[in-house]
Amino acid sequence: MANITAAEVNRLRKMTGAGMMDCKVALVEAEGDYDKAIDILRKKGQKVASKRADKEANEGIVLAKSSDDKTFAAVVKISCETDFVAKNEEFVNFANQVMDLILVKKPASTEALNSLKVNDRTVEETLTGLVGKTGEKMELAGYEFIKAERVFAYNHMGNKLATILGLNKNNGADEAGHQLAMQVAAMNPVAVDKDDVPQEVIDKEMEIGMDQARQEGKPENMVEKIAAGKLNKFFKESTLLNQDFVRDTKITVAQYLKSIDPELKVTGFRRLMLGA
Repeated sequence: MANITAAEVNRLRKMTGAGMMDCKVALVEAEGDYDKAIDILRKKGQKVASKRADKEANEGIVLAKSSDDKTFAAVVKISCETDFVAKNEEFVNFANQVMDLILVKKPASTEALNSLKVNDRTVEETLTGLVGKTGEKMELAGYEFIKAERVFAYNHMGNKLATILGLNKNNGADEAGHQLAMQVAAMNPVAVDKDDVPQEVIDKEMEIGMDQARQEGKPENMVEKIAAGKLNKFFKESTLLNQDFVRDTKITVAQYLKSIDPELKVTGFRRLMLGA
């Protein structure tokens, strides 16, 4: 058995952030080889993650941020099991490091993001290390981005919900972009306009509307018409441009945009929330 000193244990702790006892055990098993010890600690994290795969991870942090030139915005959700860990300084710092990395590298997918490196370890490996330290299930639970002439990021208080939104113009619409990013947070639309709603969603809403009409005893020849009316109500409530504008419910979001600039358009939005 290797004779491991306190100084060696402390060095590994500083390298990995793992607990002192975990570092000592890993170094003894690795016979003093730091690289092997790091691998052992990572494997421990992976083992813990596997054991807790069935646990709910509904706490964590959601962050949204835009690039300095305001043409790229991203939102990321990193989940854990408890609010205690979600507020842990190391967990919060990791989330912010991931966001900073996103703005520099602009990964095209969650898989690409997981493979990027934070302090010589990939995002996935670093997260696995945190799992090993805390014993909680953690995961990169969501990543979305938008590219547009002008982008906006909104972080709701408490960092449990965040949105990003793009506009087709880069001048004179900052207040509109901010307001609409908050609208997306508050009203959770499914699409920008009714033409953007996926056909499967429309089919499902029509099916539900027809079933409801039949259960209400409506004549069969009226069922489809009634369902179409319900679908129009769905479009109004669930598509951004047709929703009532939260700051002035006498007008729709589309009317609000037109009042700012008739040519101003929303190019897209994304919304991530813990537990969803």
